[in-house]
Amino acid sequence: MSDQGKPESQGRLLAERRFLPFFVTQFLGAFNDNVFKNALIILIAFQGAQFSDVDTNTLTNLSAGLFILPFFLFSATAGQLIDKTEKSMSMRRIKFLEIIIMLCAAWAFSVGELYLLIALLFMMGAQSTLFGPAKYSYIPQHLQPNELIAGNALVQMGTFVAILIGTMAGGLLIANEDGRTLVSVVLVAVAVLGFIASLVIPKTPSPCPDLKINWNIFTETWRNIAFIHRNRTVFLSVLGISWFWFLGATYLVQLPNYTKLTLGANEQVVTLLLTLFTLGIGSGSLMCNWLSGQKVEIGLVPFGAIGLTLFGIDLFFARPPLPSGELMDLAAFWSTEGSVRIITDVVLIGLFGGFYIVPLFALVQQRSDPKHLSRVIAGNNIFNALLMVCSAVIAIVSLGAGLTIAQLFLIIAILNAAVALYIFSLVPEFLMRFLVWILIHTVYHVRKQGLENIPDTGPAVLVCNHVSYVDAMIIAGCIRRPVRFVMYHKIYNLPLLNFISRTARAIPIAGAREDRALMERAFDEVEKALASGDVVCIFPEGRLTPDGVLGRFKTGVERILEHKPVPVITMCLYGLWGSAFSRHHGFILWRIINGIRSRVDLTVSEAQPPQGVTARSLQQRVADMCAASARARGY
Repeated sequence: MSDQGKPESQGRLLAERRFLPFFVTQFLGAFNDNVFKNALIILIAFQGAQFSDVDTNTLTNLSAGLFILPFFLFSATAGQLIDKTEKSMSMRRIKFLEIIIMLCAAWAFSVGELYLLIALLFMMGAQSTLFGPAKYSYIPQHLQPNELIAGNALVQMGTFVAILIGTMAGGLLIANEDGRTLVSVVLVAVAVLGFIASLVIPKTPSPCPDLKINWNIFTETWRNIAFIHRNRTVFLSVLGISWFWFLGATYLVQLPNYTKLTLGANEQVVTLLLTLFTLGIGSGSLMCNWLSGQKVEIGLVPFGAIGLTLFGIDLFFARPPLPSGELMDLAAFWSTEGSVRIITDVVLIGLFGGFYIVPLFALVQQRSDPKHLSRVIAGNNIFNALLMVCSAVIAIVSLGAGLTIAQLFLIIAILNAAVALYIFSLVPEFLMRFLVWILIHTVYHVRKQGLENIPDTGPAVLVCNHVSYVDAMIIAGCIRRPVRFVMYHKIYNLPLLNFISRTARAIPIAGAREDRALMERAFDEVEKALASGDVVCIFPEGRLTPDGVLGRFKTGVERILEHKPVPVITMCLYGLWGSAFSRHHGFILWRIINGIRSRVDLTVSEAQPPQGVTARSLQQRVADMCAASARARGY
């Protein structure tokens, strides 16, 4: 496994056996799906009359529907099969099935068996349905928690790039004079390469080998949906993922006609916009690992949703005058007023889409029961397919009612804002994490040291000095695990901070003389939190420092460790004194200006056993860490 906290770990995954063969396998599979699908659709559109008397529009829609249909029919069964069997073997069998399908497709292309090709497209959809649960449940079994974002980012980037390249390759190959032969060769060759890559995927034990398969697709599908619904956060995350596929499908399907009818441009511009949209998603996905600090940062989801809405709306207002005459080529479009704005909107819609989707996938993997993860992913695929069908239906109805494609883009951008607000109102944790993320990425520049000392699992007590009103937010934004903070009740109840504190399940406390009942409830809650394996952070000074000097630690920490002897980890926040959120008495405007993008150091020590720990010894340890931070800055 990679070292935690290393910024280069995202690139290193592509050099490691636990990830690279899997990545190559899924990339080649997505590529082949889209070569086959697009080549068939173009064959139907331009040569369909040679092979069938049925209307080409009917055959095209039938083909698109048959590729999606297996996700409704077989996802629930696929999730069970993947949960029950060893995953590397499952992936090899699925890839071998792909070779058989592609050999049949090669023969069908060569002899012009159009209906067989359409049937085989259904089989490819079934094969993709089987691979989906294996693909996303494999990741958390081989990657550490701090690598989930990196792994999902690479997979999302690879998937969309494979879709783009496969779609373009399918069209270019089939348009050639020997197109059907070229498509046949590519399909079989890529399927064989994918199978070879799958042979190197490391063994991945089944989480539930004794699972009894329910072969009734209808009852199992309903049970899958009901199962996801039990975990509210996972269920809403799945809905968020499916909504992204609704948006993505709308943009990908409508961009060609938008380019022709609204922009008055030709296929060159279509290719440019589709490429930039896909690269935008890939870039946003890869940037997630850097922006999130290598942890599952769901604060990026609202950030992504805001960008999707703003730039989706701007794409409507960026429309040029109605085109006339011949369709513009790329050079003519580039010289047209407003073209840069349109290109920027398309790129940023993709970029913010990457910010939106990657943390949601990682959250589903992190919060789901590992024994049921493949079935959760299967349920997610059902919802994805349903929303993609809804995308097509809404587009058909809207455009049939006389709306333009630009107006359709405006509608889905506004709908995106409504869906996002609905989900975030049901799970305030998304908004809370967004506020925290904004704080530590815009107001302060936080330098973190020693975060790897905080265990990924199990209880621990974190002890830190208390400098400002936002100490807890900064710590929560840096640590990969959720932290339960013990906070003075008056700070807990401050406006805005109260929303964040409640959402983060902070524990309000008061002094014995002020409110003994509240104090006792706080200690009871801390004990329960540690007993359930949580990390609890306390500020033993009991108040914000009034002068920037570390105060005396109270003995409440000794009481906690006496009742629940768990590892203790000391931390030091340095650089917050004098900021607008501290109790410094300087001029407030100067404190705000001086604090923006100021450097804050968060240092975390190695864990120490609870035996013999006292408030005095912890105070001395934190004082030494603060002194070391001061010396490092030359003070």
